[in-house]
Amino acid sequence: MNNNNIDITPDFDKLYYPKCALVLYQSQGLDPDVYVEHFDMDVDGNPINAHPLTVMEADHLAKALMVEHEKESAFLKPKTVLPGNVLSLDPNTEKGTVIWHTKATQKELFFVESLGIPNGKAHVPPMLWKASKSSLTVFALKSNRRPTLKTQLFHCPYFNIYADGKVCLGTIKIDIKNSTSVEEFIKAWEHYFFHSYFSHALVTGGQSGENLVTLWKRLIEQETVFPTEVLLPHKLTLKNILL
Repeated sequence: MNNNNIDITPDFDKLYYPKCALVLYQSQGLDPDVYVEHFDMDVDGNPINAHPLTVMEADHLAKALMVEHEKESAFLKPKTVLPGNVLSLDPNTEKGTVIWHTKATQKELFFVESLGIPNGKAHVPPMLWKASKSSLTVFALKSNRRPTLKTQLFHCPYFNIYADGKVCLGTIKIDIKNSTSVEEFIKAWEHYFFHSYFSHALVTGGQSGENLVTLWKRLIEQETVFPTEVLLPHKLTLKNILL
């Protein structure tokens, strides 16, 4: 997928300035002593006002470190209660995944010019999503109902998707932090998917019972409800995805 629509400039508008510095001294010997000196910083970032680290300063430092630790261990934790559309969640910081479903809705879609499909709003089918920090797999559903282990999955009728449901991310810059909540995680992946340019088919024979170019051109021009009868059954069920 090509991505020309995500504005990442807000990531660069938070500046940090030096506030203080700590220097740790240690004596030599078998039982060394440790002494910590605290420096304030002037407006130019130069150390001034050297003095032994006070109890209050040490307490502020400990609280700051604890906050950072909590952020790093907050991966995929819900902000309040777990969203009702989440089907499975593994909060492992490195290999964690989330599986969720979305109902049929209307989305703004983007296509590369060579496909001959105008950009615009179109109705999309219910979907099943599985994502980690670096990969996304999607399937289509025929119903808005919450999927069960035996729910039939369908090929997602979009470009840039492999036969196994994995999305070709192309040039998309994925930025999922360890402090990302499950709500932010889901929102980010849905944004990456729908705000990128669909560009090419990856499955021989297509992803739907109707030519994808014809299908999306018609749905954007006519603004009709997505015709679930064009969905092609996938060999996988939700049970397979959970394994």
